Amino acid sequence: MAKNYDSLEFPFCDEVSKYERLAKIGQGTFGEVFKAKHRQTGKKVALKKVLMENEKEGFPITALREIKILQLLKHENVVNLIEICRTKVSPTANQYNRYKGSIFLVFDFCEHDLAGLLSNTHVKFTLAEIKKVMQMLLNGLYYIHRNKILHRDMKAANVLITRDGVLKLADFGLARAFSLAKNSQPNRYTNRVVTLWYRPPELLLGERIYGPPIDLWGAGCIMAEMWTRSPIMQGNTEQHQLTLISQLCGSITPEVSGCRKCNASMLSLDLLKGQKHLFRPLS
Repeated sequence: MAKNYDSLEFPFCDEVSKYERLAKIGQGTFGEVFKAKHRQTGKKVALKKVLMENEKEGFPITALREIKILQLLKHENVVNLIEICRTKVSPTANQYNRYKGSIFLVFDFCEHDLAGLLSNTHVKFTLAEIKKVMQMLLNGLYYIHRNKILHRDMKAANVLITRDGVLKLADFGLARAFSLAKNSQPNRYTNRVVTLWYRPPELLLGERIYGPPIDLWGAGCIMAEMWTRSPIMQGNTEQHQLTLISQLCGSITPEVSGCRKCNASMLSLDLLKGQKHLFRPLS
């Protein structure tokens, strides 16, 4: 879905030229990300360019949703949206394209992402540091869930860390608000969310009624990853991912998954011998 781009005005948005782009540093769910600095103050920022895959269809509703969510969330463990900027409108623009131009979300710059730190063999985390990282991550999740927001793309690459060691949840491109419908029946959402290696079993089994637990599953995967230094379940397909989950955690049952649509073939995945002792208990 998209909103009519021509009907959107951004009269209070500064031009992105106030920032000097230094380097491309990543690709978010719905846009490129650049390291940049303010030309006057020298402050480092991250610029996320909103991708317009089909401009004729209008401004992406996913981008509008992300902007609205980021404007709502203000917490030390959630990435901070500073402002929205746009490219300069051409002086030859007419009534049909006068509002068109690239849109950029401007964030506080974070020097590291957790996936990059874990892949760096020179970076070591002590048990105390792992506990602190998880405390900040769960604080951030508690805050967004309390504000009725699901992240829906929890993974190490979306966990940023500043040079001062402060964790920030980032990339809300798949996030959305959750609530009960007016008739007190739970809303149904798409299950085509969350990167495969961090996707909980209920989504893999087709569930469309879900809530904060899907983010907590991802948080658990990240916690384990801080010891293994790489994602703990790297499935090639949804079926393979379910098999890996079953091997590590035990056979999936309707009671465990909470899924109303689980079929017999999916629930027949058995725990392989020896898998239950893959991780030793912490003392």
